[in-house]
Amino acid sequence: MPELPEVETVRRGLLPAMEGRAIVAAGIRRPDLRFPFPDRMAERLTGARVTGLRRRSKYILVDLSTGETLLIHLGMSGRMLISGAMPGAFHRDHPVPEKHDHVVLDMEGGARVTFNDARRFGAMDLVATADADGHWLLRDIGPEPLGNAFNEDYLVGRMKGRAMPVKAALLDQKIVAGLGNIYVCEVLHRARVDPRRKAGQIAAARVAALVPVIREVLGEAIEAGGSSLRDYRQADGELGYFQHTFRVYDREGAPCPAPGCAGTVTRIVQSGRSTFFCPRCQR
Repeated sequence: MPELPEVETVRRGLLPAMEGRAIVAAGIRRPDLRFPFPDRMAERLTGARVTGLRRRSKYILVDLSTGETLLIHLGMSGRMLISGAMPGAFHRDHPVPEKHDHVVLDMEGGARVTFNDARRFGAMDLVATADADGHWLLRDIGPEPLGNAFNEDYLVGRMKGRAMPVKAALLDQKIVAGLGNIYVCEVLHRARVDPRRKAGQIAAARVAALVPVIREVLGEAIEAGGSSLRDYRQADGELGYFQHTFRVYDREGAPCPAPGCAGTVTRIVQSGRSTFFCPRCQR
């Protein structure tokens, strides 16, 4: 599933095609994805002007002139792809519609934004912009890791007394927004923290030190256009390339890249997910 860097990369890629432009026509080609589409979705989108594109955790929020916001979740395999004209950028001819092109937005100026989702685990909804933060998919999400509300004191307080492994705690979207399996593995390796350790048993100073590492890893991943594993593509169809700099994720059996460490990257399973780490230097 795309994590925060991938979703942020898609959001930025959509800006030139959508922000400030009207949706000339909205084509809805099925009644649902993971959940049913809202009533009269095509009618409510057609003619609306996009006033802004935001991201909340792993969700893209498209604010509209009608006072509504289009909430988009990419799911496991969802892709937002752009074709047609975009001033100052590139031109891609509109492709022949594919089987899994479920939502097509023709934008003012000639660009087309297509939501393609082979597995149909993605989601779209329309909500009043003023109430967007209270949407049932967003209301319980924790602070953004790149925002001011996510700081050392906050994370120390949320980890205190928790018996769950630190990896599970960082994956908990109620504690911090947008982190997924890939980036938590990378963060814990850089911080040299064992993913199996109970969150509440890690010294406060070491918990606090996770905050700048989280920001560093996410910043590098966004700069690289995210990590392309399986289905993920940027909005222009290109691959991200942060996966080429993974230190531990999906590198089972490789030498640990930490300076001075002679360990080997190991894979274990935690809560049904693969965890990659170095047992020698992550303690």
